[in-house]
Amino acid sequence: MIRSDVVVIGGGFAGLTAALAAAKRGQSVTLLTYGEGTLPLNSGVIDVLGYDENHKFVENPLAAIENLPKDHPYKKIGTKALKEAVDFFCGVARKNHIPYHGSLDRQMLVPTAIGTLKPTCLTPHSLSGSEVLPGKHKIIVVGIKGLKDFYGDIMVENLKKALGADKEYQVVEVDTGLTGGRDITTQDVARWMDTDAGTSSFTKQLKSYGGATDVLFIVPQVLGTKGHACYQTIASRLGADVLETTCLPPSVNGLRLQHVLIDSLRECNVDIVENTEVIGCEKKDKQVTAVIAKAASNERKYYAKKFILATGGFYSGGLTMRDFEQPKEPIFDLPVFFVKGEDNWTNKELFSDAPQGFAKTGILTDESLRPVDESGTVVLENVHVVGRNLGGYDFCFEHSGNGVALASAYKAAMV
Repeated sequence: MIRSDVVVIGGGFAGLTAALAAAKRGQSVTLLTYGEGTLPLNSGVIDVLGYDENHKFVENPLAAIENLPKDHPYKKIGTKALKEAVDFFCGVARKNHIPYHGSLDRQMLVPTAIGTLKPTCLTPHSLSGSEVLPGKHKIIVVGIKGLKDFYGDIMVENLKKALGADKEYQVVEVDTGLTGGRDITTQDVARWMDTDAGTSSFTKQLKSYGGATDVLFIVPQVLGTKGHACYQTIASRLGADVLETTCLPPSVNGLRLQHVLIDSLRECNVDIVENTEVIGCEKKDKQVTAVIAKAASNERKYYAKKFILATGGFYSGGLTMRDFEQPKEPIFDLPVFFVKGEDNWTNKELFSDAPQGFAKTGILTDESLRPVDESGTVVLENVHVVGRNLGGYDFCFEHSGNGVALASAYKAAMV
């Protein structure tokens, strides 16, 4: 019999964080993962709340939470747990040499790969646009030969709109020698930058453009796969500030964060069971006694006092919907909230100033993040729901995904 204090299901940001927070409390934790998790697709910055229900920019995310609808996850989590979660996360990141900057009462601006500025609350220093953009007169956008999905000229045009045309902009291309007749990814370049030859070649090609306090290099997200050391080395050698952009997958910063969390879990002796699909559970009254998991052709049962569900939404299979208006949660068969009415399910524009109804699909909970039915009655007393499994919010529209994931994961581990 495999028994733990806590079983966490899911290897994304919410699942890894929940497992780590529970382990830090001295609990025995088993983490069941299936696939690589979502962090390689994730920017790794912590968006708490970028826009309100009316798509109005939020200046102070912590204050704006008070005005959210009652079913929004933040209203169940509470601002106290959110603050504690941020302190916990920043401590873990700092200990692992990726210090995060920012606060809950103001937004920071992070450049995207197309030159727009994205609001967020917490970022590693290499992405902290608000801290280095002021006072810069010369912006050098660094392209990488053969790198797909990064176009310096497009970025400059949008930076001019965001920062003003009075600055001097220039696009410079670095040759890594990696192309070999194919496109390369940010992860390819980041691995090259992990080597002494890579960092030396990169700085040699850019050295003549640096050396001044009013110069800023904006680079794709390529400054090493682990930690903060590569970023610090490049900035020091160039004698100027350096700023990474967010990027399309694979996200190097998401992978850095994944490495930090997994290494921390191993230090805490969390039992990480990979390539294991949880397919069901055993229940007694309102308690789950075990989950049933399948690996290859074998099935195993994992027993625990508490279970944390972090399997994600539609994209990752944490929620399914074979028939319209009949969404399912496949492990515990939990009630799933959704916006009723076909006309309310979507709006005609994918990217617009109105949320998508389908995006709010998920599981509603009480203040301990236990799942509830339509009447608000708790259906399972020792199951807690976190991250994208939660209903009542549109993380993409709000820019709130990692904030909800972090805060809900931490609270679920603490209750």
